[in-house]
Parts: sequence; structure tokens; C-alpha cells
Amino acid sequence: MADKPLILITNDDSISAKGIASLVNAMSKLGEILVVAPDKPQSGMGHAITIHSPLRLMKSNQFQNIQSYTCSGTPVDCVKLAIYEILKRRPDLLVSGINHGSNASTNVLYSGTMSAAIEGAIEGIPSIGFSLLDHDADADFDAASEYAHTIAKGVLANKLQSGVCLNVNIPKGKKSELKGMKICRQGRAFWEDSFDKRKDPSGGDYYWLTGKFEATDKGEDTDMWALEHKFVSVVPTQFDMTAHHLISQLNEWNF
Repeated sequence: MADKPLILITNDDSISAKGIASLVNAMSKLGEILVVAPDKPQSGMGHAITIHSPLRLMKSNQFQNIQSYTCSGTPVDCVKLAIYEILKRRPDLLVSGINHGSNASTNVLYSGTMSAAIEGAIEGIPSIGFSLLDHDADADFDAASEYAHTIAKGVLANKLQSGVCLNVNIPKGKKSELKGMKICRQGRAFWEDSFDKRKDPSGGDYYWLTGKFEATDKGEDTDMWALEHKFVSVVPTQFDMTAHHLISQLNEWNF
């Protein structure tokens, strides 16, 4: 009998987050699972790796009979350690999440959840990042878990082009309230940043980053439009950030 698919699971909200428990449950029906996740929240870490301090990897009993580890580093650290220190064969699938909060549009650049999936794509592993548009620690992940199972099953059956992962965002709400899935492009938006300046007890200044997410893209083929209209958005995402259309123009500049 052929080996079951090997599925690596990670996230950026930590191994104790409700979202990763929902993802483990969704993947348990599809194959053999290994969980390697941060031991503390790592949201907003992007593609950071740990190079100036040691990494700790500890076995965890978080998911009973499922082989699990906590890592002291970032989501990308988790992926690297899983591939090169724990696993005896390469995963057939890497899934990351389910994140608490949106990773649509340019949020993908800051996301630890999606950076783990992108790292998987760099390694040639079919990878998916899942996010639910609900920051509540006790959010309802039932619909997100069902969509995660369906999409992961599809990726295992059909594979993905090398170097590409999927960025999947699920609107808040029950499955009956959602309208289905849309394959989308990444919408254009930006954070209009501001800082809340405060004083510490010794009189020194410190800052909390705040801001407002501004969408500049009104297209109906974007992830933002899909989510606003209660569709699950699925964006094929690549790590090649080359602006290919400008290469010929820059060659004419005669630097």
C-alpha cells in the first residue's frame, strides 16, 4: 500500500491557538501529520528567520497522538527545522494557519502565516496558507476548517506548479452564510500607518503601531472584493518578485 500523504502543519499564532487545532482536525482525514509551530505568537514576522540566537525545538503533547513540536523561532524557522531536522522524507503538502485575521491583499507581505507557505513553495512543496477574517481568540472555525479540507484535498489530487502556493482567506460567518470560492488576484491596498505615542514610567517615549487599511483597487476580480461579498478568496501566490515587464525598459536606460 502506498504511503499516506505527509502533511506539515504550522502557523504564526502559536501551537496553542484555536486556528491550528481546527487545521489539524481538517488535515487528519487526509494523511499523516507533523505539526511544528511557534511556542508563542509570531504574527507580523513576515519571512523573518532567527540568526542571532539559538533555536529551541521541544516535543509537544498539544494534539495527543499527532507528532508535534514547538519552536522558539518564527514560522519560517518552523518550516526549515521540520524539513531538515525532523522529517525523514519531504512533505507532500504544507499547510499554515488557520490564521486569526485577514492575510488578503498586501497583508501577505507581513504575514508569518503566508511566509511559512511561501517558504514551502521555495522548497518545492505544494503549500497553502489559510486565514479567517476573525481576530477573536474563540472564533468559529467550522466553515474555515471545511474549506481548508476541501482545498487541501484538491491540491493533493492536482498538485501545484512549482514555486507557487495558495493564499486562502475565509470570511467570518457560518458556512451557510458564505457563497463559495473565487479564484482571485491579489488586490492593491496599503496601510496608512500611524503611531500612538506614549510615555513610560520613567518619562521615555514609546510607540504602538496603529493605522487604517486603505484599498485602492476596486476590481471585482480581487481577493478584497471576494471577501467583502462573502466568498472565500483563493490567490495563487509566488515568491518571484521580479517586475518582468520592466526589464526591457530598464535595459534601454543605458546606466
